[in-house]
Amino acid sequence: MATLLIAAGAFIGYIIAYHTYGKWLSQKIFNVDADAEVPSKQLRDDIDFVPTKKEVIFGHHFTSIAGTGPIVGPAIAVFWGWLPALLWVLFGSIFVGAVHDFGALMVSLRNRGQTVGEVAGRLIAPRTRILFLLILLLALTVVLAIFGLVIAIIFSLYPETVIPVWITMPIAIVIGLMVYKQNAELLIPSLVALVIVYASIYMGAYYWPINIATLFGIPDMGPFPNAVILWTFVLLAYCAVASVMPVWLLLQPRDFINSHQLVLALGLLLIGALVAGATGKADLVGSAPAVATNIPADAPPIWPFLFITIACGACSGFHCLVSSGTSSKQVESEMDAQYVGYGAMLLEGGLAVIVILACCAGVGMGDFTRVGEGAAYSYQPTLATGTDTQLAGLAAWETRYDASKGWGAFGLKDKIGAFIHGGANFLGAIGIPMKLGISIIAVLVASFAATTLDTATRLQRYVIQELAATVHIKPLTNKYAATGLAVALGGMVAMMPASATAGPGSGGLILWPLFGATNQLLAGLAFMVIVFYLRRRNKPIIFALVPMIVMLIMPAWAMLWNMFNGETGWFYNPEKQHLFLFGVAVIGLQVWMMIEGLLVWSKSKGHLEEQLPELSTIRPAVATTSAGGSN
Repeated sequence: MATLLIAAGAFIGYIIAYHTYGKWLSQKIFNVDADAEVPSKQLRDDIDFVPTKKEVIFGHHFTSIAGTGPIVGPAIAVFWGWLPALLWVLFGSIFVGAVHDFGALMVSLRNRGQTVGEVAGRLIAPRTRILFLLILLLALTVVLAIFGLVIAIIFSLYPETVIPVWITMPIAIVIGLMVYKQNAELLIPSLVALVIVYASIYMGAYYWPINIATLFGIPDMGPFPNAVILWTFVLLAYCAVASVMPVWLLLQPRDFINSHQLVLALGLLLIGALVAGATGKADLVGSAPAVATNIPADAPPIWPFLFITIACGACSGFHCLVSSGTSSKQVESEMDAQYVGYGAMLLEGGLAVIVILACCAGVGMGDFTRVGEGAAYSYQPTLATGTDTQLAGLAAWETRYDASKGWGAFGLKDKIGAFIHGGANFLGAIGIPMKLGISIIAVLVASFAATTLDTATRLQRYVIQELAATVHIKPLTNKYAATGLAVALGGMVAMMPASATAGPGSGGLILWPLFGATNQLLAGLAFMVIVFYLRRRNKPIIFALVPMIVMLIMPAWAMLWNMFNGETGWFYNPEKQHLFLFGVAVIGLQVWMMIEGLLVWSKSKGHLEEQLPELSTIRPAVATTSAGGSN
């Protein structure tokens, strides 16, 4: 019953929050204006700046922010118990994450689509622009590495996902050409695409699983699978191409298609959770501890690490990059900002709630083991030790979250698998076979990560070009050179080993707390920009000031713990000195930016920042048809 009540209560609560708190922010704080000219129309170039229907831009925004973060983070964090994770997701997404995303979007819309880093230079101090861009460079490098690695792991563990994920790319290009060149309506082609994607999921599960190592005759051996390494580089090569293409050609239609696919899968998960809870098949209380006491001795403390382990799903600094980096350049009216910025974050919070339930109540419904190779594989019930009974309940959860193995054994593969298998159990409650259910959920994870990956590459390209222009490195102002550097840095970090004896690409769990801490510090700094924007306009700031303080203190505390904690700290470990240097750089930049803010705090209230120069009256001629068929 707890599963049913939590699943239903969370989504009802999000709907209420959208129409109350979200509406207050939109109308009373930011005063959205239907007549305000937005960047997509001011600077329209039909490459990055493209006026877009709110349903289409919502699809892009949601799929870009909801990568593997709201899946991997909660899947790891429930080892502390499901209750702390649930509380942080529910209240964090409403009062922290959605405020952050919506605020960053509005600030960017009011500043010609500039990123929060660029705006910081005028709202706080000129030097903060460079500081912010450097932090963005570091954060996006880790994002590219971790998300590329996660998709590669999915493709390696679940080869049935390969065709469904890749087939969306050519379909998206066809739809993009139809909509942009022929002014076709987007809805019908995207629904046809959805049917094709789900047909490919079925074909991938039962007929066409693809193992890239086998396909190219490469032995899949060693401490870390060669398939993961190969897929990582293939994915980064794809991102290099996708990130320089016009947004209407691939990014927008691909994300719109994926949004249908992902929302459908999320809806199936929610219905499955409700049915499993109502019928008693899913028992949250009996399957996992609300607050765990048997945790690995070497695990980090819940306080502050809960707040960086679960980033996306509660609050994520990466979202400010999407809000101000791509979405603000496509929103066609300020009236759409609440729907896109606040609404998408609440839906991501809903996804994180489902992940928590799947990793606890779903896993407790019974675990499964993959048996066989190629198209002949199947999933067989995992038996409890010494019995012919399927491993289920608390025993199944404790097997997945085995404290005796230590924190170091909490790999990304196991945690992603907990959600996929638990989610497939929910789908099984509504009659979907386990083999097909696992394929649907695995495609869900890979598709979310893929949309984030090439959006992050595009954002990193912007950051590198901005930095290059600022410090006068002319070659890197070229979008192709900047993109090449972006994927090269991401690939280097992705191949980082967990230890001297482990293979390349095995350091995923090391990267996650690094990603979490850097990402959440970025959220705190984005909140600082939002606070200064409101303070200079004599607007209330307490609702943003408190989250800002939390998101500055918690991740800094976690980063310092990682750097200096006893014998396990990065400072004391020769194999992790590069992580220590990374941490020093991030903390140093944060402290510097906070000092810049404090220096201008007292004289900022009621004093508007320097305004942008007037736009040139001469604008390039472009097509008059916006993406999504809107004029």
